Amino acid sequence: MLALKRAAVLFVLIGGALLFTACPTQTNIAKINRNPDRYREKEVGIAGRVTDSYGVLGAGAYEIDDGTGRMWVATRRGVPSRGAHVAAKGYIHNGFSFAGRNFGTVMEETDRRSR
Repeated sequence: MLALKRAAVLFVLIGGALLFTACPTQTNIAKINRNPDRYREKEVGIAGRVTDSYGVLGAGAYEIDDGTGRMWVATRRGVPSRGAHVAAKGYIHNGFSFAGRNFGTVMEETDRRSR
């Protein structure tokens, strides 16, 4: 019985550790912009206010300002409206272009939540 309890506790601890490590790191935009190579192809989270957005047929890009800087987020889920407060996670890429416009360092969105 004691061995079963220990195994259950160990299972919960390992499961929690795996869940915690699977979550992307939330960071501020200034850190990403200072050293985009450090974050390239890694999933990160950012949060802030949408300052600009462009979209066509559900795809597009929107700009988030978190108070430390601004970053464009590319999406295939429709763009949030200007002024919306969002938290986004995704992968950092350099040299993204959309509709003939170059956006430099950009996040490719994998998930978004509105606040």
